[in-house]
Amino acid sequence: MNEIKTFRIIGRIPMGFQKSRFVKEVRALKLEHAIEKIYSELGSRHKLKRTMIDILSIEEVKEPQPKT
Repeated sequence: MNEIKTFRIIGRIPMGFQKSRFVKEVRALKLEHAIEKIYSELGSRHKLKRTMIDILSIEEVKEPQPKT
């Protein structure tokens, strides 16, 4: 069965004349889905084209186990 993973994506987007750094955590089944979600959210929220979004790093986040 497929398991939902959490990915931490770090990148830069243009804000005025400077590039601003962002860190977002996204839940997705696959890495490709997480990247697509970042492009979709940032493009919609900040009116950016996909080519304007620079993804610097992507890592899978291991969530801590709940305490019993």
